[in-house]
Amino acid sequence: MPLIKSSYIPSFLFKNAHYNTIYRTFFMDEEVKFNRERLELEDSDFLDLDISSVNSKTVVIALHGLEGSSQSKYILTATKEFNKENIDVIAVNLRGCSGEQNRLLPTYHSGKTDDLDTVIKHVDKKHDYTEIILLGYSLGGNITLKYIGEKQGTISPKIKCAIAISVPCDLTSSSSALSQLRNMPYMAKFMQTLKLKALEKLEKFPDSGLDKKTINAAKNFYDFDTLFTAPINGFLNAEDYWEKCSSKPFLNEIKIPTLLLNALDDTFLSKECFPIEIASRHKFLHLETPKYGGHVGFNSKLIDKKGYWLERRLYDFIKEYIE
Repeated sequence: MPLIKSSYIPSFLFKNAHYNTIYRTFFMDEEVKFNRERLELEDSDFLDLDISSVNSKTVVIALHGLEGSSQSKYILTATKEFNKENIDVIAVNLRGCSGEQNRLLPTYHSGKTDDLDTVIKHVDKKHDYTEIILLGYSLGGNITLKYIGEKQGTISPKIKCAIAISVPCDLTSSSSALSQLRNMPYMAKFMQTLKLKALEKLEKFPDSGLDKKTINAAKNFYDFDTLFTAPINGFLNAEDYWEKCSSKPFLNEIKIPTLLLNALDDTFLSKECFPIEIASRHKFLHLETPKYGGHVGFNSKLIDKKGYWLERRLYDFIKEYIE
């Protein structure tokens, strides 16, 4: 597909990538009434699904980013806007992200597509939807892209399109980008919550081989993924995890209309996370790379805190593929 020329033109303050990135978290006050449904998994673990229904036949299955949840502001704003357009939303809380620790030692990670597959099959079986849209943010976007690439021609015919936002589709280089000085506040926040969850796992599974001292000493994703994410999820090391779970190698196999929206000023992403060459010769992958946007930002104006360019962009893409 030809690369998309973006319509995103933010006001002056949102031309600052960091301000655009943090604005939703600190300055948007959104509430959504979800109905929670617990999905019991075959491995004896569970996923909590939060559903906002307007009795539509179309549903968006939304996946949050690293250490996010259904209560992440970008999930809430998207849910409200989709509901206004008569579209249901099922927000997936990845393992350990719903406010309750998951039961097993392994948790969610950037390439865990089997849980998404389980959710889709559950939604298809239990709910009466005729159209499904997949939507993923950051880590959830990587899972989404990897999933639809892995599935190729076997994807459910109910899935009409997919959208992935601010995606670190090359995990090795994006992990390096996040370790840079300019991203220190974000890294510190991620390490704080990730380490807390890891230490809870250590207490629950004392024979896991995890080491409290080394986990506490982790300073970045390389440290943490080497000491925790890789070993508990069956990978050899951080490099093995990143290589096998990056969505970029799966992009060529995508067979449904897909929008990848990555801002050029996103400090979380490396140049390898902008698959321009792949998209330029791809039949289904639409790549939009606005100059501004930050990481899962794309706010446009301050007036009434209603600069929802991102949400309108999502709907404009989706409406081309639903009835």
